[in-house]
Amino acid sequence: MGILSRFSDIIEANINALLEKAEDPVKMINKYLIDARQDLAEVKKETTEVMAEETKALRKVNENKAEIARYAELAKRALVAGNEGDAKVFIAKKQSLETAGAALETAYAAAHENAIKMKQLYDKLASDIAQLEARKAGIEAKVSIAKTQQKVNSYSNKGEKFDEVMGKIADMEDKANKMLDVANATAELNATAVDEAIALEDKYKAGLTASVDDELAKLKAELGL
Repeated sequence: MGILSRFSDIIEANINALLEKAEDPVKMINKYLIDARQDLAEVKKETTEVMAEETKALRKVNENKAEIARYAELAKRALVAGNEGDAKVFIAKKQSLETAGAALETAYAAAHENAIKMKQLYDKLASDIAQLEARKAGIEAKVSIAKTQQKVNSYSNKGEKFDEVMGKIADMEDKANKMLDVANATAELNATAVDEAIALEDKYKAGLTASVDDELAKLKAELGL
């Protein structure tokens, strides 16, 4: 029966292999489930019709049997009443019904077999869908974990890049420290040279500058005081 052509590809084939071809496994399995539920609804409808046909065929068989039994009883009553001709009419009718009954039995057997197959098909589909639903939950969980792992990986890469930058910054910091040390050393050397000159100047200028009293006496002499 072609009704399951789409769904059989999912159930009978390797689902994981099919999902590997899909860009979004969750989206793909949801599509499969939609198709499967549509198939199940169609199978249910056909199963209902086949089961109804089985019931109808069985009813005809039972009605035929009841008619056969009725005409058999009428033939007996006709014989008891001494009406052999009437009994023959009833027997002929009974035989006609028995011939028709054989065809009805055959039709019922076929309808019964179809009903069994459709019921089994419906039950299998329902079971397969339930299994697919269960597997869907697992697939969704795996996809969620995978997406989280991808995020972690992306941040790990950023962390590695940041470590690289920090290494470069450390190198620049070392260079800056070296430049500062050189500058401080130069300033210290320059300051030391200046201080030594000043110290020497103070040492040798003693006696070069007149005292206040000497300069006052000199000024008085000039004024004739």
